[in-house]
Amino acid sequence: MPVVVDIDVMMARRKIGVGELAERIGITPTNLAVLKNGRAKAVRFTTLDALCEALDCQPGDLLRWEP
Repeated sequence: MPVVVDIDVMMARRKIGVGELAERIGITPTNLAVLKNGRAKAVRFTTLDALCEALDCQPGDLLRWEP
């Protein structure tokens, strides 16, 4: 998959764990792990918005494309 998910990088920079972030954005830790590990087939814009707000970042900090 050419889209790489860097949620774990931003989580490390912000020193926040999966459980705390999941609670802040309103999804289960399991679903956050699916997103974080790049196993998700899609991501809702509302979830992406919540991630960006909770991690104080831009969507491009969380997702990037590698050919």
